[in-house]
Order: sequence, then structure tokens, then C-alpha cells
Amino acid sequence: MVALPKVLELRLGDARDALDRFEAAWNRRAEGRKAGALRVLSMRDLPLLLRTLTPARWELLDRLREAGPLSIYELAKRLERDYKNVHTDVTSLARIGLIERAADGGVSVPWDVVRGEF
Repeated sequence: MVALPKVLELRLGDARDALDRFEAAWNRRAEGRKAGALRVLSMRDLPLLLRTLTPARWELLDRLREAGPLSIYELAKRLERDYKNVHTDVTSLARIGLIERAADGGVSVPWDVVRGEF
């Protein structure tokens, strides 16, 4: 069986968008249908998105996705950036689910595709 790509949907919208998704999932379960995993990251507005996903952070995500799991130290070396700044970016991206941290301290990108809906 071929594994489907892990897709994260990136959306702009307020809390009502998340509530609408929750209600739809609740209704599917109430009807006895399976509620599939919904992987959505909602940002309030475009300025917040641009502050959160800076060009340096996009490069970090891209490099990490290509390389696979790395330590923050190794990631900083590959990006030729200061360790402290990379650590700050990784912490911010992990907080919103764009990066995962492993027990051994490594970090990775769990998504094959990030799709934007604006």
C-alpha cells in the first residue's frame, strides 16, 4: 500500500474557522462516520503569518525537510546561522506544529507538503 503524503493546510482565518472544522468533525462522528485527522494550522491574518514564517524560517523548514532529523547544532551549521537564532526559530516553529522534537533532541519536519489557503 502506498503511503499518502502528510499534508498540512495553512489557512488565514479567525477562531470561527477552527470552530467550524470542529463542528463538522463532531457531526461526522455523531453520524457514525470516521472523523479523519485534520491537519490545519490557522493564522489570524497575513501580518501574523509573515511574522511567524519569515524567509529564514522557511529556509530552515526546507533544509530540515530535505535533510531529515538533525540536531539544532547541526541545522545551524548547515544554514550557516547563529545557534541561538536557529534555536529560537525551531522553538517557535515547534510550538505551532511545523517542526517535531524527538526525545534525543533531534528536530524534523513531519509534513511532506504545506498547502496554503488564503
